[in-house]
Amino acid sequence: MNTVRLTTAQALVRFLANQYSERDGIEQRLIPGAWGIFGHGNVAGIGQALLQAAATGEAGDPGLPYYLARNEQGMVHAAVAYAKMRDRLSAFACTASTGPGSTNMITGAALATTNRLPVLLLPSDMFATRAADPVLQQLEDTRAGDVTVNDAFRSVSKYFDRIARPEQLIPAALAAMRVLSDPVETGAVTLALPQDVQAEAYDWPLAFFRRRVWHVGRAVPEAAAVERAAALLRTAKKPLIVVGGGVVYSGAETALRAFAEATGIPVADTHAGKGAVAWDHPCAVGGIGSTGAYAANELAREADLVLGIGTRYSDFTTASHTVFGNPDVTFVNLNVARLDAVKHAAEPLVADARLGIEALAAALGDWEVAPEYRERTRQLIARTREIEHACFTVGHEPLPAQTEVLGALNEVLDDRAVVINAAGSMPGDLQQLWRARDPKSYHVEYAYSCMGYEVAAGVGAKMADPSREVVVLVGDGSYLMMAQEIVTMVSEGLKVIIVLVQNHGFASIGALSESLGSQRFGTKYRYRDSDSGQLDGDVLPVDLAANAASLGADVLHAATVDDFRAAMEKAKAADRTTVVHVETDLYGPNPPAHGWWDVPVSQASALDSTQAAYETYAARKRDQRHYL
Repeated sequence: MNTVRLTTAQALVRFLANQYSERDGIEQRLIPGAWGIFGHGNVAGIGQALLQAAATGEAGDPGLPYYLARNEQGMVHAAVAYAKMRDRLSAFACTASTGPGSTNMITGAALATTNRLPVLLLPSDMFATRAADPVLQQLEDTRAGDVTVNDAFRSVSKYFDRIARPEQLIPAALAAMRVLSDPVETGAVTLALPQDVQAEAYDWPLAFFRRRVWHVGRAVPEAAAVERAAALLRTAKKPLIVVGGGVVYSGAETALRAFAEATGIPVADTHAGKGAVAWDHPCAVGGIGSTGAYAANELAREADLVLGIGTRYSDFTTASHTVFGNPDVTFVNLNVARLDAVKHAAEPLVADARLGIEALAAALGDWEVAPEYRERTRQLIARTREIEHACFTVGHEPLPAQTEVLGALNEVLDDRAVVINAAGSMPGDLQQLWRARDPKSYHVEYAYSCMGYEVAAGVGAKMADPSREVVVLVGDGSYLMMAQEIVTMVSEGLKVIIVLVQNHGFASIGALSESLGSQRFGTKYRYRDSDSGQLDGDVLPVDLAANAASLGADVLHAATVDDFRAAMEKAKAADRTTVVHVETDLYGPNPPAHGWWDVPVSQASALDSTQAAYETYAARKRDQRHYL
């Protein structure tokens, strides 16, 4: 057997550089590069291997480009955003040092797995030999000698392994690629690498480094399952489609649009599914659920059959099991994952979204909804447009409402621009108000809803498709959590527009706190008042615009909505990262609520506000039910 002597780290880098994915005849790098921050755990292992690959490179070896991040969590977010833009067919590796460098990646791992997006994590680990036990940053567990902080990755990874010997890398690396390229199983994949093993040499079989193509197939629907689903659809009088991210990852937008046009079934979208059908399509009724649009939620309450396509039915989609109000509602779920296909006691159709839609269309033939139902959909859409217009033109003073800023942003961006958000009040406003025509234009991470995702994700999204304008929408709360990847944008020469909305507090949680009787406690950025002892004094003198400038970005200020439009035009014309800073009113107004979210209220309280909130909660709770 032909072999080559390499360290474990060198072997891993060479292996990763030769992995490819393929779907529909199109091949691309499965691992296009590595993000990393180096410390004593990986500088002499993965770091040396990346340097050696870049400095020497062998003929025919594609190499593994390296990118420097400023925060380990941030680099995982950037990698996840890249994978999302690439329909999960390409995933970065992320290397970090032992201890805090590696554990900083755990939040990013949870986000990736929750969103079902691939990322390869390479946390450095303690010495496998334990020759210098305990080493710097080592956790000493009195219950077991083989426990390290990296065991925390197990619960948030779809695959985890610790490489205690060089030869263990061979099966582990192949298993990692299998999971990363599997549309059902994908998520965070973690290979914990002891620092001594990274630098240990071994005679590797050359066949381990051959060019491998991981074929991402399309699961074909079972004919009997298609007929069962079609039979239920034919009996429906008021069906509704709920479209999730699976439609986008499958590239099923054209098939879905044709299916909706032929049948007349209205299409509501989740955050991950927005843009699969253009916002102004006659069948598009907007976001559904807790922060859903008027038309979508009204149709959901009436629906006798719900066809879920590529959705996992989060509590925001179902409005905590209250939005589907028809007592006789049934579900048909088309999903590549059986876990999702059987939710809500549905008739499952386990298949690729595109192939499943095409099969359903063929089975239904010329079946369509009644003309009266199409008219009902048109009327509800018209009312929804009136609500949106009122939000965009509220004319709030002295500070503009956030909805006005979003209205202006809708106007100035083209259809291919990518809008990124994750947490705070903006996801709710966006789900009702954002007018997406392109399936990649709406990039809202709302499975884990992680504050701090936005700026880092802007890096990954721009790297994935430099031809698109990438616009990061971030509130001051998320900005203060993690803004340092602005430096990465600058160092990599990436042009990203960051819309920094400052309202001096947590607008979303503040409003939620008030609705739950907790009086916005702990949700404002204020001095501590000497009389009350609470954080309810004057506004803090925080200049986030100056902070962004100090990180290397150009900064524009907007005091009014007109100023904001003008600043956005300048930012679009710029050739480097630009921050547009605008202050909005912490108290809204926000779009009217058409759904509910189950957040428990204290059953016993000495506060009148909490007692009143509990009465409202108990009344809404009565509408909640399982779908059986």
